[in-house]
Parts: sequence; structure tokens; C-alpha cells
Amino acid sequence: MLFFSIVLVLLVVRQGSAQDSQAARDAVGSLHQGKQGTVDGEARPLVLAHYMPWYEAKPLSQTWGWHWTMNHFDPDRIEGGRRSIASNYYPLIGPYDSGDPDVLECHLLMMKIAGIDGVIVDWYGLTDYRDYALLHRNTTRLLQQCEKLQMRFVICYEDQTLPALVKAERLKESSMVQHAAEEINWLSRYWFNSGSYVRFQNRPVLLSFGHDGLTPQQWSQCLKKLEKPVAYYSQDTMRPGGVGGFNWPSPHQGLAQYERFLNMAPHWPSFIPAAFPRFDDVYKQAGVGDGFPKIPDRSGEILRDTLRRCKDPKAPIIQIATWNDWGEGTQVEPSIEHGFRDLEYIQSFVQKELSVRSGFSASDLRLPTEILKLKRSGRPVSPEALRKSAVSIIHGDTTVARAMLEQYQ
Repeated sequence: MLFFSIVLVLLVVRQGSAQDSQAARDAVGSLHQGKQGTVDGEARPLVLAHYMPWYEAKPLSQTWGWHWTMNHFDPDRIEGGRRSIASNYYPLIGPYDSGDPDVLECHLLMMKIAGIDGVIVDWYGLTDYRDYALLHRNTTRLLQQCEKLQMRFVICYEDQTLPALVKAERLKESSMVQHAAEEINWLSRYWFNSGSYVRFQNRPVLLSFGHDGLTPQQWSQCLKKLEKPVAYYSQDTMRPGGVGGFNWPSPHQGLAQYERFLNMAPHWPSFIPAAFPRFDDVYKQAGVGDGFPKIPDRSGEILRDTLRRCKDPKAPIIQIATWNDWGEGTQVEPSIEHGFRDLEYIQSFVQKELSVRSGFSASDLRLPTEILKLKRSGRPVSPEALRKSAVSIIHGDTTVARAMLEQYQ
């Protein structure tokens, strides 16, 4: 995998118009076109985890963010050793801040060991409205860590931000298409140039989430305004100008929607299937809505079944939905309730079904959390030892990390 370091500058866009930052360093080199049904430079589909960059937590942030509280839960209240958070599950590493580089490294190293190649990141654009600027900052930090740790990344654009900006009188309704094109053109000038960014048929992959933003016609207009073409995937269906669609859990329809997508998608040039473990939201308890019907975990069978069915010659990417949406309970990130079970199965799937010989074992999945625990302990730890441990894991060797941890036991 190519590895480049690029300068990423946090931008704020005022009154809905994207402003360019200082020039970022262009990536050097190019990726070669892969086989049919795979991303460029790969002989197999990539496995990417959908990642939410929206968590704020003390002490890195001054307050606990909405996604841990939903204006109902109080993480400062601790019962039975756990903070009160907006989730039916509890992170194994505890509630965290998405801007914490140690947490980001831990997450990506766990993914690496599990056979997950990188992330699809929820991105709300460049405008300084609500928490969009915070999300952009956290996404920037995550993408920097992806480059550092030789992981791949893709942007999933949340175009529902556009009607929200119109309602807030930050954007004219007639300017929504142009605004979206300007934001994607910014991505094209900066993040798409990274050697870690995923490309399909020599075009950067771009997803858009949901159906509440631009209409299919508006998306067609937007794609025509782009400075450079993208490989565009929309949720559940293929829009005009796109190369395919991607699947997403639908609690109201359950697995019936999943079946319909798998029956429809092979007729498109390309598509991105999704594997997910469950859907078990906390919205009703938080008082932010009636909540959605539950898709039960079934002792891990939902993840195993959906993942098995993701292999298809036209699928260049398999999406894990999600890494860390704790509010909706779709996370595969290790939890107190399920431990490393979901990552262990993903690891087994990648090694056996995708024939990836990584050399990692199920026990290796615990190493990144132990390293994070050591960092949080306050004990004097050699930065060089920590760096070498991460580098060794990147290259498929856990001996350095294990030796370092043994020194501090």
C-alpha cells in the first residue's frame, strides 16, 4: 500500500461557501487499476468500517458531547463502574473523544489486526454550523492516522446538511447543488490526493448518506459540476451519474430490505454490500424519538450471515456498518457485552474467505487496547517503544508490542 503524508488544514466555511486552505502537498505516484470488481491496486475487495467521528468526552473536551448524552444521560454519573451513556452497550475502552489520537490509533490497530483495511468516514462538510467544524477536525485527525498507519479511507458525505443550512438561513436553496460541488471539489484538491484514499476505476470513491439531502436530479447536476470525476455510490439505490449503490441496515424493514438490495445490486456496474451485527438504538430511552424496531444480535449470527453474503464479483468494497455507532447499537468495536467476538469473526472471514494471510491471531486483537491502557495509566512509557510497537503491528508482527507490554506488567 502506498503511504503518503499530506498537510490537512481545518477549514471553516462561512455563509455556506467553501474557502480554500493553504495548498496541501500532493501525493506522489499513482495506483494501478485492479481487476474487475476490485478497487484500484487490489486483487480482492477491501473491507472498510463505517466510522463515526462525532464523540466528545472529558477530559480532552470540556464537556460530554450529545452523542454520549443525547441531552438525557450524564456520563459524569458512574454506577457499577460504568458511566451513564447514550447506548445500550458499553465501549470496552470506555466512552472516548473522537479527537483523541491515542484512541484513533487504538481503533485503527484493532481494525488492522481484524483484517479491516480502513474506514468510511461520516463527513458533514466544511461549514461552521452545529458541530460540523468539530466533525471536520476529527475527520482530519482520523485521516492523518490512516496515512500514518497505512490504512485506507473513504468519505461518506452527509448531504442532509444542505437542507439544514437552508433552514438556518446559512445557504440559499437555489445554491445547494453548487455548495455540494464546491465541498466535493475541496475533497478532490486535498483528501482525494492522498495515497491512502480508495479509488475505483481510477476515480476516488465517494458515498452519500440518506435520502433527505439532494434529490437524484440534483446529484446528477452536482456530479457534472465536479472538477474531477468520482466513483459515486448512493444509499440503497444507484442514482444517475453514479456507479452503484451501497447497502445500509433498515430496522423498519429488517432483513427484507437487505434481501432486496442483494437482488437488485448485481444489475448495476458496481455496488457496496454491508455487513452489520444488529440494530438496537437508545433513542426512546433518551427521549429523542420513538426509536426503531430492533434487529436482534442472535448471538452474532446476523453479522456472520450478512458478512458471508457480501462476496460478489461486482463488489469492490465490503462495508462494516458500523465500527462505532453506539447510539444505534450497530458497532463492532469491542464492548463489555460482546468483547472481541465480532472482530474475531471478521478476522476469520477475511483470512478464510478472502484468503488474506496476515499472520494475526484472535489473541492479537487485545494488544491495541492494552497499549491504550498503558498510555492512560500515567506511567512513564518510552514514546519510541510505543512508536515501534505500532509500526510492528502495521507490518504484521506483534512481538515488539508484546515485549513492550511485558516490560510494564
